[in-house]
Amino acid sequence: MSASPPRVLPPLFVVALLTSCSSALAQAGPGNTTEATLSELSVAADMQTASPVAGPGFGGATGGAGGAEAFGALSAPALTSSSGVITGKVLNDRPITRPGEVLEAVPGLIVTQHSGEGKANQYFLRGFNLDHGSDIAITIDGMPANMRTHAHGQGYADINFLIPELVGAVEFHKGPYFARDGDFASAGSVRIDTIDAVPRNLALTSIGSFGYKRALTIASAPLGEGTLLTAGEAQVYDGPWVVPDAIRKLNGVARYSQGTALDGFSLTGMAYSNRWTATNQIPQRAISEGLIGRFGTLDPTDGGEASRLSLSGRWSRSDEGGVTRASAYVIRSNLNLFNNFTYFLNDPVNGDQFRQLDRRTVAGGEIARVFKGELFGLSMENEIGVQTRFDDIHVGLFNTRSRVSLSTVRDDRVQEGSAALYFENRLRWTDWLRTSVGVRADAYDATVRSDNPLNSGKARDGIVSPKLGVVFGPWIETELFVNYGEGFHSNDARGATITVDPGNPLFPLDRVPLLVRSVGSEVGIRNRSIAGLESTVTLFQLDFDSENLFIGDAGTTEPSRPSRRTGIEWTNHYAVTPWLALDGDLTVTHARFADRDPAGSRIPAAPTAIAAAGFTLGESLGWFGTMRLRYFGPRPLIEDNSVRSKPTTLVNGRIGYNFENGVTVQLDILNLLNVKASQIDYFYESRLRGEPAGGVADTHLHPVEPMAVRLTVAGRF
Repeated sequence: MSASPPRVLPPLFVVALLTSCSSALAQAGPGNTTEATLSELSVAADMQTASPVAGPGFGGATGGAGGAEAFGALSAPALTSSSGVITGKVLNDRPITRPGEVLEAVPGLIVTQHSGEGKANQYFLRGFNLDHGSDIAITIDGMPANMRTHAHGQGYADINFLIPELVGAVEFHKGPYFARDGDFASAGSVRIDTIDAVPRNLALTSIGSFGYKRALTIASAPLGEGTLLTAGEAQVYDGPWVVPDAIRKLNGVARYSQGTALDGFSLTGMAYSNRWTATNQIPQRAISEGLIGRFGTLDPTDGGEASRLSLSGRWSRSDEGGVTRASAYVIRSNLNLFNNFTYFLNDPVNGDQFRQLDRRTVAGGEIARVFKGELFGLSMENEIGVQTRFDDIHVGLFNTRSRVSLSTVRDDRVQEGSAALYFENRLRWTDWLRTSVGVRADAYDATVRSDNPLNSGKARDGIVSPKLGVVFGPWIETELFVNYGEGFHSNDARGATITVDPGNPLFPLDRVPLLVRSVGSEVGIRNRSIAGLESTVTLFQLDFDSENLFIGDAGTTEPSRPSRRTGIEWTNHYAVTPWLALDGDLTVTHARFADRDPAGSRIPAAPTAIAAAGFTLGESLGWFGTMRLRYFGPRPLIEDNSVRSKPTTLVNGRIGYNFENGVTVQLDILNLLNVKASQIDYFYESRLRGEPAGGVADTHLHPVEPMAVRLTVAGRF
């Protein structure tokens, strides 16, 4: 493999923009500002998402569409131009097809699916096909969603257990610039925190197209000196598929809490179970030749079962010197996944279906302290934290036919542990200059016990990641952000101990490093000179020593070549009136492998352009509505760019009415224009019956569901 791309600090375009913007802003001079102190900023960024909101954000029922209540968190002072906090109400004002789509409120993030609705989503951000979570770190109530050394792909992040109405807020960071963010956070990180209480209990029921039915209850009540919150959800859904998804999902949450996010604690239990039949991506030639329709399948027995149990707790205490926080969790998850992506390529008799087994217990926690103080009379904060995690994993890959096991490809027990120490200093030098300097050190240790002793072994690795941020301004309601940071993602521990191909023990394989470094830099400008409007432009660059790519015939991600991405983001949020809000964002990315290879330099499935826009209107009573447009741009599907996907543009809408008695009625229309497009596309070899033994290279797609309606009636009591 060629050497990694050169590290640039900062890249040339950053220097150019920094020079020009600094000159222009310096001429304008500093202006008055209501910006919070650095200490207030840190506490808000770290603790705000744990605070209860006024209630579950359902439709337009929890307040007006615009104003500071809806978008104020996005306007909070930040250490980068590409970070922010989104309230749960903003998320729940948007019509969604699946729970993971609430994350599309993060500007530039696409959440989609290539299989049944019980499987983890596909994520796209900043020119990355993040597969099921390989370079976007997702946590829910302090618990990691990303699973390392996972059966279906490194970083697999299944958030189907999330109940959107319980989301209090979402804190997002893009790029490896935050010392608290570690594994899988190179492209970005998303922290989801759920509410502690609701002012009025909620019961709702939804029915819709293609057999969609959902029931939800949320209730909270005083208990002793604290509050007990409970929630239960049940959902069934068939979808438009010839072979119905037949989803049967159950979800439950119970939380006891006392105090506040700064001085209090909570203890939360979650339980989730789901089973489904999947229609996976299908080859375009099978549709063109009339073998199946767009919603047909070539293996009607694909699907899976998933379950998750968790217990988590958080504790925090504030004093004159700062804030101390601690959290801990234990998770037990199970996944049985049956897929057939290549049909009869590897086994012309039984077919290529395989079972991926992942059973694990995950335990970990974090303890951190934010120290407030001064340095030579300057306002300063220091944050120091320790994070730990341990995964006890049973992971296996088996050849199957109609979900009946035929043979074992590999069967492994893995124990993987990690520990991290991070430190960050945040210092306000003047009214118009503040800095953040941080460093993070991670250590990993993994033991693999494989059914083939040649692939057993131990792997250890460590990495140190420096971070740097500078914020200039505000001048004339404008701030300039400059950031540099190094991050990493972990590889599957089995790849760090492997010596021979599990399917062919006579074929040797090279080991991969356990940790892979990333290097990022960005510069951004944020302006609020127009009342109610926040507009941000960010230029970014991210280099990887090794790219993670999806492998179709195995259903996993594997390390590949070094890469570089450069791009620009433009985001806008406009609270026009207390009852009308507009927003829009655009991301354009240039993604390339950084080494030379005759195969080509394009990164398969890396999106060039992503855009979104919409409006939300309404107040706490009466009519409300929203309309959302989402553009998922074309992507190269092969390294030489000879095959490309088509863009996908979707429009979703909602209209509803809030009655004075606490009843809400709303109608969601998904894929309002009824477009025929793809959720996702891949290009690889597969073989149908009667085709050549070597298979046929073809585009494989998962179609967008046709227009669907969902009617919801909710009551508060």
